[in-house]
Amino acid sequence: MQNYCKTIGALAAASALVAGTASAEIEYEIHTGYTSQYIFRGQDAGDDLVEVGVDAAYELNGLSLSAGAWYGSFDTAAPGQVDADELDLYAEVAKDFGFVNAAIGYIYYDNLRALATPGAPDQQEVYFSVGHEFLGFETSLTYFWDVEGDNNGYTEAFFGKKFELSPCLVLNTGVTAAYLWEEHDFAHVTARVALDWTFTETATLSPFVAHSWGLGNKGGLNYDNELVGGALLSVKF
Repeated sequence: MQNYCKTIGALAAASALVAGTASAEIEYEIHTGYTSQYIFRGQDAGDDLVEVGVDAAYELNGLSLSAGAWYGSFDTAAPGQVDADELDLYAEVAKDFGFVNAAIGYIYYDNLRALATPGAPDQQEVYFSVGHEFLGFETSLTYFWDVEGDNNGYTEAFFGKKFELSPCLVLNTGVTAAYLWEEHDFAHVTARVALDWTFTETATLSPFVAHSWGLGNKGGLNYDNELVGGALLSVKF
């Protein structure tokens, strides 16, 4: 729930199965942050995004299960409307097969105050993702299938790497390239750099900067070049 280019990913589940019992330890995370612009999949949705969210994850019989909610408030870029609110609900089931990590997830977008016009319809998506870590690089490919609405067959390829600068500082880098299957063309490329500062055992502050390069008008949607910055604070317990 993620500011510059919101993509949905599960928390890494930290599980503890007690011998002779079926209990599992659930890991929770709460997060909040500010971003200068709300860039959703390469499109400028508005300015001054303030966000908050909560996630929960656990492992059961070899499956990683996660769910959460994300809320964002921002000044919309659409004419005639000053601000907007959005609530996203999501869930995911993932399994690590060793050679690949596969996941299936669901996202519900509730436009509490719509981006363009009041009363705009809510949307739903189901997504399918595969990922693998290769030589320290994180890679993944995710296809989002629209249940309600039309996302033009939106698909994301991700490539990233983390660099440990100290026991409490990690430089987190990543590049996302998006493709629209219905348009048979690329939509945008977004690069992000964050400095993750874990200042307690459970709390992390992540100032970041990101740049999205739009690759033209696709499916009636405008993808521009955008530079944004902000910071996220997350706490696990």
